[in-house]
Amino acid sequence: MKVRGKFPVTRLRRNRRERWIRDLVAENTLSSSDLILPIFITYGVNKSEPITSMPGVNRYSLDLLEPIIESAVDHRLPAVAIFPEIKPESKTIDAKEAYNPDNIVCEAIRKIKDMNKDLGIICDAALDPFNADGHDGLVLDGKIDNDLTVELLCKQSIVQADAGCDIIAPSDMMDGRVGAIRAALDEKNYEDVAIMSYAAKFSSNFYGPFRDAIGSKTLLKSDKHTYQLNPANISESIREVGFDIDEGADMLLIKPGLPYLDVLAKIKETYGLPTFSYQVSGEYSMLKAAINNGWLDNDMSIIETLISFKRAGADGIITYLALEAASLIENSH
Repeated sequence: MKVRGKFPVTRLRRNRRERWIRDLVAENTLSSSDLILPIFITYGVNKSEPITSMPGVNRYSLDLLEPIIESAVDHRLPAVAIFPEIKPESKTIDAKEAYNPDNIVCEAIRKIKDMNKDLGIICDAALDPFNADGHDGLVLDGKIDNDLTVELLCKQSIVQADAGCDIIAPSDMMDGRVGAIRAALDEKNYEDVAIMSYAAKFSSNFYGPFRDAIGSKTLLKSDKHTYQLNPANISESIREVGFDIDEGADMLLIKPGLPYLDVLAKIKETYGLPTFSYQVSGEYSMLKAAINNGWLDNDMSIIETLISFKRAGADGIITYLALEAASLIENSH
């Protein structure tokens, strides 16, 4: 692209001189409809447990979900994503609680749909909250068994769809899981249940606070390098995404977020499918730590980080800042 114009005839600052003109020529905008709120759930009654490694984020018992759901609806968020903390005694080497139709995730789905049937619900298909090993797949003889894991992911997806989940989000990074889940859903007449594939999920250190939140961090005795993507690789991620598209993914999710904006931009440019990014727990905690220490401005930092996802091509962002950001957006108008 040839740059046209020459100073002093052309003065680029003219388009920046007032807020209204900056808004007029803005190339990307952020709205509440871009934001998806993750919610951590736990057992018990009247429980709101702070997650120490994620300042301002709590785990909630199901009886306390209603005001959170009301706030999400009031702020016009399109969807929420549910993440459970499972009782230690329910975490087993076969992860059977993942496909229990009465598990806490399915119970939460039903409760939320009773509160508001028009709010979208996204559920992970992965075994790590339910697995005694803390891994996303079944561990047999010290290795992740891909195909057995996929079978369980299909069972998990069906019970979530039975409960009313709108979008199944396979986050496990097993080979072939998107196609298998799509076939399983279709066989049960869930053709309208969408799949948001964690198509490029990298083996990242930024997931630490999330593992605290779901209670898997202390269980995990080895890394996830054999199934999650190498942070050094972009071509591999593009190939991985292509497989998921061919298998029937309706939407794509890139995880983590800010450190992988180049991957997000490349995948959006390459495939053009609805593409989302997850501003993960470690990103959130780093930002909030800097804000809480007075090193960064809260409001400006939140909006700047989220608009960077849009600039890179994201159609939406899963973020723990969703409610706070939506409020900031509303108050800016």
